[in-house]
Amino acid sequence: MHGEQLSSTASGAPGAVTLATAAGTAAYAAQFPQFARTLHFRTLRLPEPCRVSSLGLGSYLGPADDATDAGYEAALQTALAGGINLVDTAINYRHQRSERALGRALASSAVPRDQVFLCSKAGFVPFDGDMPADARRYIEDTYLRPRLIPPGQLAAGAHCMAPVFLADQLQRSLDNLGVCALDVFYVHNPETQQAELSREEFYRRLRLAFELLEKQAALGRIRAYGVATWNGLRVPPDAIDYLDLNRMVATARELAGEQHHFRFVQLPYNLAMPEAFTLLNQTVEKPPYVSTLNAAFRLGLHAIASASLMSGRLREIPAEGRQMVQSFLPAAATDAELALQFVRSTGSVTAALVGMSNPAHVTANLRAAAVAPAPPSQVGKMLQQ
Repeated sequence: MHGEQLSSTASGAPGAVTLATAAGTAAYAAQFPQFARTLHFRTLRLPEPCRVSSLGLGSYLGPADDATDAGYEAALQTALAGGINLVDTAINYRHQRSERALGRALASSAVPRDQVFLCSKAGFVPFDGDMPADARRYIEDTYLRPRLIPPGQLAAGAHCMAPVFLADQLQRSLDNLGVCALDVFYVHNPETQQAELSREEFYRRLRLAFELLEKQAALGRIRAYGVATWNGLRVPPDAIDYLDLNRMVATARELAGEQHHFRFVQLPYNLAMPEAFTLLNQTVEKPPYVSTLNAAFRLGLHAIASASLMSGRLREIPAEGRQMVQSFLPAAATDAELALQFVRSTGSVTAALVGMSNPAHVTANLRAAAVAPAPPSQVGKMLQQ
């Protein structure tokens, strides 16, 4: 069982804490007694049962400029001071600038590394700081010629999940963030590859990626890994970009047994995109089909909701929809709070990610965490309307 070894000295200086720990995250949660009765902090079902906030700071949105960098730095400082210890990013977000901005904020924060649950992703070829004048030449010079992307492994002109590429991206992310290890490392939108591959070739490539990530977990460079998706878990089984959770878990088990480190899925889930709950598209061992959230829970996977506010569009909910939603969920001062309570109230959703590059938005969104979510049965009743 490699996971238990990751809480202290897997890499870095002797005695250095490189990952979130059960003790550290429990100590962090204890600093916020106002959330004690609101189910804001949830315990992960992992060998190291860390406590993570039900809201996570996302870092996808915004232009690649200094002002947005400063906004993310300030937002993360506000988040950590206010009760958010789940941080989500990706190497390609804003051409690596999001990772670097968050890394600077982590380095200057008084919150120690063992209290922060830090996640990143790789799959899309990232640029470096800004958009190059000749993107194709940049990819050729940086990745193709050095064989960091092997021949035939670049899909859609921008995506790769070859082991050598993922290993390179992980190291770049660690450098950008200024840390020795990540709590979760996602394969980013693997379904991007499927339009160009047979189903069998796709899963062969995904197996090689998982094999690499199991090795990285054994080395202590990641605690766990997962897939962060956009369409793959929200489409019917016959869709070309469909992802089969049961098959992915079976692959991880073949590689590492029941102690495998494939433990997270991330997908869009919000009032306007409820397919993770409503679409019956996954099986667990055998039919009948169940929802992605149901399957994830039964397969031992934590589901993280992305696009919880649908890139800000759910900050205003049409009046007729608002009235219906309010009848099932706790009272909320704003539409954004109501939208976040929908995600927080859904069974099997560990956390709702929200893009926050403004400290004021962090403070506003934390108001949702101060109210206990509705019983999960209310979400089912609401979605049946």
